[in-house]
Amino acid sequence: MSDEGLTRDIVNKSHKYNFFSWAVQSQAKPIALESGEGCYFWDMEGNRYLDFISQLMCTNAGHQHPKIIAAIKEQADKLYFAAPKFTTQVRAELAELLAEITPDNLTKVLFTLGGAESNENAIKFVRHYTGKFKIIARYRAYHGATHGAMSLSGDIRRTKIEPGIPGIVHVPDPYCYRCSFHQERETCNLECVSYIEEVIHYEDPDSIAAIFMEGVTGSNGIFVPRDDYWPAVRSLCDKYNILLVSDEVMSGFGRTGEWFAVDNWDVKPDIITMAKGLSGSALPLGAVAVSNEIAEYFWDRMLWMGLTYNGHPMSCAAGLAAVKVYRDEGLIENSGKMGQVMKAELAKMQDRHPSIGEFRSIGLFGVIELVKHRDTREPIVDWMSGETELMNRLYQELMKRGVYTFLTRNWIFMAPPLIVTEKELKEGLAAIDDVLSIADKAVK
Repeated sequence: MSDEGLTRDIVNKSHKYNFFSWAVQSQAKPIALESGEGCYFWDMEGNRYLDFISQLMCTNAGHQHPKIIAAIKEQADKLYFAAPKFTTQVRAELAELLAEITPDNLTKVLFTLGGAESNENAIKFVRHYTGKFKIIARYRAYHGATHGAMSLSGDIRRTKIEPGIPGIVHVPDPYCYRCSFHQERETCNLECVSYIEEVIHYEDPDSIAAIFMEGVTGSNGIFVPRDDYWPAVRSLCDKYNILLVSDEVMSGFGRTGEWFAVDNWDVKPDIITMAKGLSGSALPLGAVAVSNEIAEYFWDRMLWMGLTYNGHPMSCAAGLAAVKVYRDEGLIENSGKMGQVMKAELAKMQDRHPSIGEFRSIGLFGVIELVKHRDTREPIVDWMSGETELMNRLYQELMKRGVYTFLTRNWIFMAPPLIVTEKELKEGLAAIDDVLSIADKAVK
């Protein structure tokens, strides 16, 4: 069978026998992949693509990192499964390493198999520990597709599973470009934080278990907050005896130029949830890291949580190898360094393209927001009404140029693997620069 015939057979079988997430099934157009290496991957027909979004903001160490592969193979030869009541060397060593790299108040972890599971269990932690049930989250957040995690999420997908779990209260984000309080960065008095405090009073501080936020908002627009935002929210939590949870599923493990996004502002949450980059996406793995106070609370109390694959040895082996790669190969530092290159290149692109209303970036976590007019800030597509033709065309044009990234609403995302070189980074940005000439034609 020819490569083309094999590709068609794989796609047809996939359409017939399995579901594709977040898609009208008849309209899904999967590409059959063959292999990957470093910042690139190949389809079954031999076409090469620069992975400018780390697949789904998760292949932080790049594709097929040899040290992660070797760790998985070594563990597979010894023991590929252990029930959660047992422990293994890789489980113990990864937990210890996570205690070292997370903020120093976080001392113990519960392993899961992904971000949604981590956030589900974080909900349980805060409710069991505090005896309170309300949680404040943000409207433009995404915390996962399971029922509780989606209830935490504020974006439009939440409405499709409602009624969700009770007790979730949403507040606006620090989306400075489209401030809910009609401020600019220069005139901002952190009205978004003042509003959270107002909501705390409306809801009764004694009923609120936690404030739950992404370290840096991910797929809902990469909103990089002002430097005083996270410390101000931490102060609110301390003032009203409320736990602070940082969802670092996307923004963790070097994505923002630090181990975790909150490290950029020297903030210590009571809980950090993680996944994706934890194993470099080589195998499913997530974790919930909790403070020493929470850990001690459960020392002589039942922990009403459990998963068949909690501490799965294969996943923990991948995670242990991935975290060591980030540390030993300087990938956290490279993210910060390449992030500055990306920011400088985006500033030049903004000067050339009137369709760029704003770009936002921190480390290797960036987005371009496209508008019809910079003064009005009208989005270049009315995505609320289902208008996607222009963004779909930009995506297809980028794929023709061998660059794969994530486009949604009126945003183009950029989050390459942390191993990216300056040459590779500029290769991806040049392709985006090129296709933006198409977007510029929609500017009024």
